[in-house]
Amino acid sequence: MAKSRQHFSSQDSSSSPTSVRSREWEGPSRWAEYLGPEPTSPMTSRTSRNAGPDGQIQSSGGSHKGLNMQWVVQLTEVAEGLMAKMYRLNQILDYPDPVGHTFSEAFWKAGVLPNHPRLCLLLSKKFPEHYSKLQLERVDKVALDALHGNAELHLQSLEPWVQLLLDLMAFREQALRLILDLSSTVITLLPHQNSLILHAFMDLFCSFVRVNLFSEKIPRKMMLQMYNLLHAISRNDRDCDFYHRLVQFIDSYDPPLKGLKEDLNFVSPRIGEVLEAVGPIIFLSTDTRKLRNEGFLSPYHPRYPDILTNSAHPMRAQDLANVTSYREWVLFGYLVCPDELLRVTSIDIALVVLKENLVLTLFRDEYILLHEDYQLFVLPRILESKKMAKSGRTKQKEADLEYSVAKQVEKMISEVHEQALLSCDAIHRERRILLKQEIGRMVLFFTDQPSLLAPNIQMVFSALAFAQCEVLWYFQHVGIASSKSKAVRMVSVEIDPSDPTIGFLLDGMDHLCCLVRKYIAAIRGYALSYLSSSAGRIRFLLNTPGMVALDLDASLKSLFQKIVQHLENIPKPQGENVSAITCDLSEFRKDWLSILMIVTSSRSSINIRHLEKATVSTGKEGLLSEGNAAYNWSRCVDELESQLSKHASLKKLYFYHQHLTAVFRNTMFGPEGRPQHCCAWLGVASSFPECASPIVPEEVTKIGRDAVLYVESLIESIMGGLEGLINILDSEGGFGALETQLLPEQAASYMNYASRMSITSNKSPKGAPGFPLPGHESRPENNASIKMLEAAVQRLTNLCSVLNDMEPICVLNHVFVLREYMRECILGNLRRRLLAVLKTDNDLQRPTVLESLIRRHISIIHLAEQHISMDLTQGIREVLLSEAFSGPVSSLHLFEKPEEQHTGSATEAVCNWYIENIIKDISGAGILFAPIHKCFKSTRPVGGYFADSVTDPRELKAFARIFGGYGVDRLDRMLKEHTAALLNCIDTSLRSNRDVLEAVAGSLHSGDRIEREALIKQIVDIDTVIGFCVQAGLALAFDRLLAEAAGTVLFEGAPLIHSLLAGISKHIPEEIPEKKEVRRLRGVANNVGVVDNHDSQWVRLILEEVGGANDGSWSLLPYFFATFMTSNIWTTTAFNVDTGGFNNNIHCLARCVSAVIAGSEFVRVEREYQQRQSLSNGHVGESVDSEIQNRLSAEASIKSTMQLFVKFSASIILDSWSETNRSHLVAQLIFLDQLCEISPYLPRSSLEPHVPYAILRSIYSQYYTNSPNTPLALLSISPRHSPAVSLSHASPAARQPRGDSTPQYDSGYFKGSSSHGQEHIYDGGSSRSTENRQQNFRRSGPLDYGSSRKVKFVEGSTSGNSGPSPLPRFAVSRSGPISYK
Repeated sequence: MAKSRQHFSSQDSSSSPTSVRSREWEGPSRWAEYLGPEPTSPMTSRTSRNAGPDGQIQSSGGSHKGLNMQWVVQLTEVAEGLMAKMYRLNQILDYPDPVGHTFSEAFWKAGVLPNHPRLCLLLSKKFPEHYSKLQLERVDKVALDALHGNAELHLQSLEPWVQLLLDLMAFREQALRLILDLSSTVITLLPHQNSLILHAFMDLFCSFVRVNLFSEKIPRKMMLQMYNLLHAISRNDRDCDFYHRLVQFIDSYDPPLKGLKEDLNFVSPRIGEVLEAVGPIIFLSTDTRKLRNEGFLSPYHPRYPDILTNSAHPMRAQDLANVTSYREWVLFGYLVCPDELLRVTSIDIALVVLKENLVLTLFRDEYILLHEDYQLFVLPRILESKKMAKSGRTKQKEADLEYSVAKQVEKMISEVHEQALLSCDAIHRERRILLKQEIGRMVLFFTDQPSLLAPNIQMVFSALAFAQCEVLWYFQHVGIASSKSKAVRMVSVEIDPSDPTIGFLLDGMDHLCCLVRKYIAAIRGYALSYLSSSAGRIRFLLNTPGMVALDLDASLKSLFQKIVQHLENIPKPQGENVSAITCDLSEFRKDWLSILMIVTSSRSSINIRHLEKATVSTGKEGLLSEGNAAYNWSRCVDELESQLSKHASLKKLYFYHQHLTAVFRNTMFGPEGRPQHCCAWLGVASSFPECASPIVPEEVTKIGRDAVLYVESLIESIMGGLEGLINILDSEGGFGALETQLLPEQAASYMNYASRMSITSNKSPKGAPGFPLPGHESRPENNASIKMLEAAVQRLTNLCSVLNDMEPICVLNHVFVLREYMRECILGNLRRRLLAVLKTDNDLQRPTVLESLIRRHISIIHLAEQHISMDLTQGIREVLLSEAFSGPVSSLHLFEKPEEQHTGSATEAVCNWYIENIIKDISGAGILFAPIHKCFKSTRPVGGYFADSVTDPRELKAFARIFGGYGVDRLDRMLKEHTAALLNCIDTSLRSNRDVLEAVAGSLHSGDRIEREALIKQIVDIDTVIGFCVQAGLALAFDRLLAEAAGTVLFEGAPLIHSLLAGISKHIPEEIPEKKEVRRLRGVANNVGVVDNHDSQWVRLILEEVGGANDGSWSLLPYFFATFMTSNIWTTTAFNVDTGGFNNNIHCLARCVSAVIAGSEFVRVEREYQQRQSLSNGHVGESVDSEIQNRLSAEASIKSTMQLFVKFSASIILDSWSETNRSHLVAQLIFLDQLCEISPYLPRSSLEPHVPYAILRSIYSQYYTNSPNTPLALLSISPRHSPAVSLSHASPAARQPRGDSTPQYDSGYFKGSSSHGQEHIYDGGSSRSTENRQQNFRRSGPLDYGSSRKVKFVEGSTSGNSGPSPLPRFAVSRSGPISYK
């Protein structure tokens, strides 16, 4: 603390008014903290910090003048640093309101001031009274005691901010002295004569006003009073050294405008002159019609476009570039120098500017309410002048004019607020529209005529400055609430958040800046040529008689000679090497400023008026005009980027980036939005980090982070818009409307209705609602939808093209490449779209519909891909693969990945749905497998569709096309897992009932019926196991259909691979045990349906994988299956002619019995062989023969086991028949016949000894002849609609024995067959129909026993009713839908 007190003490001594005046040149060192190592303002490069020999101007006041100009620029920088510190303090203190004494909870927790609100508020409110007079112990004794304990700590936290108060006081004293000095010594401050010094002077003036107005927003009184109290507590009641001076400073600037008026009263007339001088330019800038008609912002004549010259004066274009500064000068100038409003011309100038503004920006996003302050501080002064003029009316005539003007000003200030609230947004919107049009034309013109860019560069700067001002105004006024003068309520400004002109302005500015940077070499070349030519003109002017007669002193003459030398030494641009020329003209500019400092000083013997009179008589530009023009063009050589930054930088938008994001989202994809504008919205962020002040180091990190978040937020919005465009095209109202198709039945019915309609009728047919009449697309009222599609396509392609061509966005060390974001967005949207369309509102989407939706979406991506320089097709494949392959991604690669990312969510969802709803039927929809139709049916919808709508072969083919081999494998694996669980249940039941089954087997062989029935009743849960077996049969049937669909898709997509698998499958070695490679090849062939014996091979693979059928109890399997004939399930079983199956899927039990017996026998034989091999000595020569023998023995074992099952099943069926119990008989007999049809190892002849063919023939004859649509059935030979039952009968003795070459079950329903040489009829849609016809010589159709009669009975009924029983003697009992007469 001692050190800091000494520091403050020294500051106190050095910052006293006398010290500042006597030690003025110690000023820069006083502000070292605020002046960075490199000058940030272009003006600082014009003068050296320390006056060297070249900087000493040997004339009266010359040296002093030069140093003053340097100090002007530096003090302007100091003002920026002071405001940055105050801004940071405001942030820390959560933006307090010291005037209203309103402080938030965060204010007290910030750690700057002690958290004792009562004490702090009292000290602040009683300012400037000394704390000793306030009796603080009575206010808050506890807080005062706490302060005594922590005084040192609180002092340390307050010290840097009290130092800020000291800096503000010192700045006020030094800046005010400099302003007064310049005002009193500079001869002219008119823009057309002395613009360079004028801008420096007014910049300092405005900075001075800003700093003091901003200081009101920090709790100055509270900080000073609390610091002094803490200082007194720790220093024996002694005030700090600077306390009384700071109290006087703060009190004199409370409110700040009071102190500013008093301090700047002396310079008020000069300010009034300046504001009057810039009035014409301000009037011009507000007259949009004149700007447009006279072409002030057009590179060509507005009325004669062929004349490629600008009709506006070039100096006027340069003045328009400064109009933003001029407006600020007016607002600040009349606010602190209200007397200048009493000038006759000032009323109009102030009115124009006040009418289009509601706020006056101080620093960044801090502002004051403009009209409120004018009414509070300016209006009273005007009223006072009016009163004085009224009282002096009889004394002087001028008082009448003064009174009249004061009255007009009073009226203007009173009314302009209301006008501004109503009209400011409309004024600026009109100006934005003008700039949108002019900049758009400018971009097109300079793109087409780049050679004219350089001569018109000042006009480009003017357009950029105009646009910059309008964009900043828009965001500065978003959300502003202003109080009306006559009412207390706040009125918000009506700013349209969806104004599309903002995007156009940002895009136009971006294009203009790109053009300037692109042709920077041409601009530099033009500027160098201009400077070279101006050297001769200046030399000529220096040698005119008028100049010679002036008799310049040596120092001024040497400076003019230096100027000429600088210009003559400029390198001449030759050919195309302009970009290689390096030219530093800072010394030229410094010398020219030195000349201006001398000739504009009242202390100089030669001033600006002398030079103008001496040179303007030549009829050309005067010397100063030539020099100023050369000065401006020199900045286009080596400071073009800084010029561009000054006029086009939008870095201040950082402080409104939340509004920026909101407006972007409202306008980007609106009706007038343009996709190409997104580049400009994103590019703005690159300049955000430039807002960080070096005085506050932590700002760099915060602003950089916010800039990155802004870019990410905009990219998210852009990608959301891109997704929206794609999804609009992918919707039913988009391309979906062009794909509307009717089913053939709908189309026929609809056309029938349409043909009956009157030609003049415009209504849709009454019987066909929802479908418009043919030709409706051509009607004019439907053009809007087509135009919407065209607009969406155009916008999508434009956006893709723009994003593809956009340069990377660099924000600090972050680089955003929009092309990559676009790729991820499109592919991510495809993935989400795929997952979204999998399910409808009710349930699973039909695979064919899903396939069409995916193809439509992919076609839109391919449309976008034409405008993107990257391969999206590969990405589409990756997405589909990741959603189809359900497993760790590393399994698809040869290398190991550290993390296994599981994918295939889409496949998982579809496969789970099929397992749960079709195989397990958890919804109880009554799923039935229809062998005739090769699909599953349901009694009520499963979700949104009936089961046949999602299991039809066409649907399964679509599933295979969507998810490919990985999807088919996944569904196959899930079916295997489910079937394995069911087989495990069979295994468990076999083990638990082994003893009983052994006894049952003995009784069956012995023929003891009574003992057999008693033993069968001891078997546990027969009906449950039957249900498991039926479900396993459903899984077998589904997998068979899936394999056929996969094979068809493979044949369509890769016919060579399909033919290769089909050919290999015929020559796979028939050996047991199979080698690993052979087993794998057989499994692949089985999965694509080129292996005939699908079911048994499938079960065999399952048992081998899970190690099933490894127990001796499996030898009892045929006996166990035979006991199923005693189940009560047969009493409710009925055959359905329409489906070719039973009403409770018992036909799937036949499929399960056949496959499980065959598969388990293969596994048993293979296991026995392996056991023998392990026990033998391994004779190699016998291995081949033994393998073939094993195969033959396995097939023989399967046949014998199947025949055993049929024998005992028939025995149980016929033994259980009686007059009182015969309802089950028909269903069981048909079941056995179906088993013979399904199993390749069970010829029909094996059923003849047990069930005579005449009975079966009679059963089928009755079923089909009693079908309602028999005549139609007789005309049809399609096995898709009929089991093709032949009524011929032949002796079973004439049958050929079935050997290994017997073709296996293929088509999934009963196949009609003929005599020995007759071709078998298969499904016409099968890809293997011809081959199957050639292979099939089996004469075992359900009832095809001879060649004399070949009439085939097919069912044509759609009612699903069962026919009458063929056994007329069973007339008593009825069971289910089958009636027995």
